[in-house]
Amino acid sequence: MRRVVLAMLLSVVLLPAAGVTEAARAQALWQTLPPTPPPIPTDRSGLADVNGIKIHYAIYGQGSPVIMLHGGLANTDYWGNQVPALAAHHTVILMDSRGHGRSTRDTRPYGYDLMADDVIGLMNALKLNAADIVGWSDGAILGLDLAIRYPDRIGHVFAFAANTKTSGVKEGVEKNPTFAAYIERAGREYAVHSATPNDYEAFVAQISKMWADQPNWTDEQLKTIRAPVLVVDGDHDEAIKREHTEYMAATIPGAGLLILPNVSHFAFLQDPKMFNFAILHFLGDE
Repeated sequence: MRRVVLAMLLSVVLLPAAGVTEAARAQALWQTLPPTPPPIPTDRSGLADVNGIKIHYAIYGQGSPVIMLHGGLANTDYWGNQVPALAAHHTVILMDSRGHGRSTRDTRPYGYDLMADDVIGLMNALKLNAADIVGWSDGAILGLDLAIRYPDRIGHVFAFAANTKTSGVKEGVEKNPTFAAYIERAGREYAVHSATPNDYEAFVAQISKMWADQPNWTDEQLKTIRAPVLVVDGDHDEAIKREHTEYMAATIPGAGLLILPNVSHFAFLQDPKMFNFAILHFLGDE
């Protein structure tokens, strides 16, 4: 299977940013928070009964399956700039994590193992034996969780802006202007999509509790991963320490490392052309 390493940066660094307004160009690209894309219509969407809750999903394209897992507080709409590029080669499955977007939750506390089990539950409901994973932040953590706990169900894992220990997160990230703007935006989106639209503050508190405690995988656990993994981050990530990203790539057997230039924790919005190229190259489509 094809692997991508730091040298791939030479292939993508010269790609021009796409979808960036002139106003945004007045700032450094990594300081911007471009709009959340609108949802892409499909007649293959719904709410699946999974693991005691209802998971919202949407499916696009044809080909080998790729499940895209969004970051904490977000929803499937955030992948709108990626869907057309990937759906030209793959069956793309978007899902809202439990309690996020249009999915519901129960009284169990949030945890990565629980949310990874939800992914497997949706795969079972859709009769998918295996799938590649593209994950951002919490979604990337879920991709690694799946690779550790369900090795027979997971192919490639594109892990963007993940951490495998709580110590990998920068202190005070919530005070960063770009990240703070994201949290505020996510609250407005939560009010529109959620079955509990007035519970955003409680939702953030519960997710923050998970972030404070999880994940904390050992080197030994990471070394059990056999899936092809590409560890990816932006060179200006507001949340994840660079040395932690490098540690992950060095510890997961055979993992590649890619640092995307001039972007942050929100690279898929800031420079979708570059981000999509990186995914497709890793999956063998470019």
